[in-house]
Amino acid sequence: MRGLRILITNHFLRGRTGSELYVCELATNLLRRGHNPIVYSPQLGHTARELRATTVPVVDNLDAIGSAPDLIHGQHHVETMSALLRFPNTPAVFFCHGWLPWEETPPKHPRILRYVAVDDTCLDRLVSESGIPEERVSVILNSVDLEQFLPRAPLPAKPARALVFSNGAKETTHLGAVREACRRTGLSLDVIGADAGNIAARPQDVLGQYDIVFAKARCALEAMAIGSAVVLCDIKGAGPMVTSSELERLRRLNFGIRTLRDEIDPGVLATQIGRYDANDAATVSQRIRDTAGRGAAIDQIVTVYEEVIDEFASGSEREPDAEARAEAAYLRDLNRHYESERESILTSRTFVWRKRMLNLPVVGPVLRSVARRFWR
Repeated sequence: MRGLRILITNHFLRGRTGSELYVCELATNLLRRGHNPIVYSPQLGHTARELRATTVPVVDNLDAIGSAPDLIHGQHHVETMSALLRFPNTPAVFFCHGWLPWEETPPKHPRILRYVAVDDTCLDRLVSESGIPEERVSVILNSVDLEQFLPRAPLPAKPARALVFSNGAKETTHLGAVREACRRTGLSLDVIGADAGNIAARPQDVLGQYDIVFAKARCALEAMAIGSAVVLCDIKGAGPMVTSSELERLRRLNFGIRTLRDEIDPGVLATQIGRYDANDAATVSQRIRDTAGRGAAIDQIVTVYEEVIDEFASGSEREPDAEARAEAAYLRDLNRHYESERESILTSRTFVWRKRMLNLPVVGPVLRSVARRFWR
């Protein structure tokens, strides 16, 4: 049977953020299974070149695609809506990967027949903030490539080496607090991440060298799969050491923002380091390897694809007017967002200019008084 022709969209393909890596792994796995993935992003870079080297087609212009796809796998709303407008006879699924980013806002369109959340937090964003009917939403938890992230040797009874694994790690975010917590508990510390200037193209080759890893979300999942003990921590806050008793709850939250409830404080982090238990970390790792493998997640995703394609093919007659209204409403909201961003930028620049001018030595007291009255 012919494989599915899937158009996957993403805001950019130039770095190593979570959604970019998700796209790369999804596309290569679909290709391996006999499907035909195509990836669209208006901003291409090194990641796009890596993906194309695996023989997955990558485009930054939808007109380069000569035949309509069977389905649009939408990530990030501008790119998803662009694909829907370019291919007016193709249904779509929208995947939401984050609670905060504006790009993850779910678009509404009659041909988006299903939505997928990567955790229960994103489920709430779709259903409780964006009005998506719950029966139209699936939760497919993030997964890890178990053939790449192989188990490390057993952890030592006492930890010695720690790692911060985060693209946002730097001294002005959470790195300083982690460094101090490690100093207090006698751990050496290394850092992997974009802001630290140390990107690991293959983290699977280095994670096993560390007994404790400070991370969240995808990075935390990969460290657990290898067998390191994980303390949840990132820019937005600190969380617990992941233990077997809390694993299921924390994984439903993708080890993400809802788990980062504590202040980024050396004392808080040192307390979590004190919960280190080599045997429990091994239990956590085995459970992750039993339940979070990439193959099962791809099975779930392909099942959603097939359901949407079947529903679209057997559905009632299309309503072009409903689609036009949805597209007009989307453009209206997009314009409002960009206008708000513009006003925010202009206000910020004006404030800085006023502050600088009022503090210039050449501006006398009288002029400053007049200026303050004018700008009051």
